[in-house]
Amino acid sequence: MVETGHFALVLALALSMVQAIVPIAGSHRNDARLMAVGGPAAVTAFALVAVSFAALVVAYAQSDFSVLNVVENSHSQKPFIYKLTGAWGNHEGSMLLWVLILTFFGALVAAFGRNLPPTLKANVIAVQGMIGVAFLLFIVLTSNPFTRLLPAPMEGQDLNPVLQDIGLAIHPPLLYLGYVGFSVCFAFAVAALIEGRIDAAWARWVRPWTLAAWMFLTGGIAMGSYWAYYELGWGGYWFWDPVENASFMPWLAGTALLHSAIVMEKRSALKIWTLLLAILTFSLSLLGTFLVRSGVLTSVHAFATDPTRGVFILGILVIFIGGSLTLFALRAQSLTAGGLFQPISREGALVLNNLFLTTATATVFVGTLYPLFVEAVFGDKISVGAPFFNLTFGPLMLPLLAIVPFGPLLAWKRGDLAGAGQRLLAAFGAALLTVLAVLLFVDSASVLAALGTGLAVWVMLGAVTDLALKAGWPRVSAAVGVRRLAGLPRSVFGTALAHFGLGVTLLGIVGVGAFEQEAIHSSKPGDRIEIAGYALTFQGINQVAGPNYVEDQGHFALSRGDAALGTIMSSKRLYTARGMPTTEAGIRTLGVSQLYVSLGDPGEDGSIVVRVWWKPLVTLIWGGALAMMIAGAISLSDRRLRVGAPSKRWKQPTVVAAE
Repeated sequence: MVETGHFALVLALALSMVQAIVPIAGSHRNDARLMAVGGPAAVTAFALVAVSFAALVVAYAQSDFSVLNVVENSHSQKPFIYKLTGAWGNHEGSMLLWVLILTFFGALVAAFGRNLPPTLKANVIAVQGMIGVAFLLFIVLTSNPFTRLLPAPMEGQDLNPVLQDIGLAIHPPLLYLGYVGFSVCFAFAVAALIEGRIDAAWARWVRPWTLAAWMFLTGGIAMGSYWAYYELGWGGYWFWDPVENASFMPWLAGTALLHSAIVMEKRSALKIWTLLLAILTFSLSLLGTFLVRSGVLTSVHAFATDPTRGVFILGILVIFIGGSLTLFALRAQSLTAGGLFQPISREGALVLNNLFLTTATATVFVGTLYPLFVEAVFGDKISVGAPFFNLTFGPLMLPLLAIVPFGPLLAWKRGDLAGAGQRLLAAFGAALLTVLAVLLFVDSASVLAALGTGLAVWVMLGAVTDLALKAGWPRVSAAVGVRRLAGLPRSVFGTALAHFGLGVTLLGIVGVGAFEQEAIHSSKPGDRIEIAGYALTFQGINQVAGPNYVEDQGHFALSRGDAALGTIMSSKRLYTARGMPTTEAGIRTLGVSQLYVSLGDPGEDGSIVVRVWWKPLVTLIWGGALAMMIAGAISLSDRRLRVGAPSKRWKQPTVVAAE
């Protein structure tokens, strides 16, 4: 089975070369037979990579220690679910998953792109094939997951303990579906530049792919945040870690691309800008891959430390990012710029949205890469942490969030800002009352927290107002409004839910950031810890043996006043194969807030350090992200996005491309 997987990987590389060369040659010669080769090649390449990935999973499931990758990342005593997820919990396996998803998207374009013009489809599939060739070469030459060991050892070295968690089964696939999903947008952009033509139909084809990638990337980032929150025992949800930033940058750029594509589809404007955003978004995804796989960063998220791999991926970055930007520079002037619009309009609001998002992306980019630049050029080690990002990124987000409710209420081409403001008076009044309520009843000194809470309510009620006005409320009866609401396109509901989810996430960030409480105690059995009106009574430590670890479990009785609320268990584990300890936080969810208990080091007197956090509204952070994912799925279910643009809308170029 292992040799079958290796052979399938080599065959997929050969077939990807065919996919990269033959269709684009056919489009250049206007040869329909050559262009038709791309679809079957893309589907077969995906099937071969799927066979290869299945072979690796089987090797892990069977604990085949004749495979070096299995030896380095598995153990016979590891729970079966983590044997399976361990297949992508390492550098080689995760890159194979990366390529599996890449070829999957290529196969989807081949299968569902029947209404694309033949030349555009051929070029898109060819560009996808080029990316596949690059990364399959990277795997085969530097990161082969099927390398054999002879003789085979009796036991493996086990997977990194912090990765032995169900979150690992969800986080990387979601993240890669987002990362790699933007490759389709990139391929469409490069294909349009090759042909030298672009119109609103192009944006309509690209928009569903952008939305799907954005949806998965949102889920991947949220899942990674929650995994780090409960698995690492540090009590935080975001650290501005460089690898976290590497996934956040394409999310910001992808959000800008999603809004820009709407303008291009509806008003045939921002054509050149949308093309550039499609290139930059996937370029940032490639940059994220480089940061994680090159060894230039030390992080719990980073895998590779081999400089050869870093140089190889750097070469891929130079070829694809440099090549696409060069092509853009050569072709952009030959493309028509698109329609005009007034600054006060829905197009203007979306342009302002793009301005803030791209500036925020640039801020995160500089903060992430500047320390690497300084170390590479001057040899000095510096760190750029949360204070920098909070002081630069935060002020950019505040005005963006403030204008979010206005966008959907403005008309295309020429809008009425005063009229939109009048329709939002109720939402503004509720937000103002929220600010006053926080100052009067929660904390009179937390002015910024009150304003942040009011801003979150403003964004959420702005989304609700948009739906209410589209339904005709309060001008029509409730029954008529419900019928109108049911008749609205699904993308309208998706937009409103996404904006509402953004407000929910903001509310969670403000709540936990402003009102979090922390208590640190050196506790013995019977000691009592009080926090936020709750009491935790330490009951003692029990030693438990797991399948591949030993664990010291600390038990705490939770109560509020005279009411007993059960127990919370927090533990420290030692994974015997690697001799590596981990902290397993004890978390009790109370409404939308959480009590978070983490065990520290034991003292000489038999006590143990216990850290307890009260985290108000913290679950809203991930609840809002889940709402945004659902919003993306609802929008994708809209028939207008699923059907796409008919091929007859692909017009002949109005401007001859420069030679």
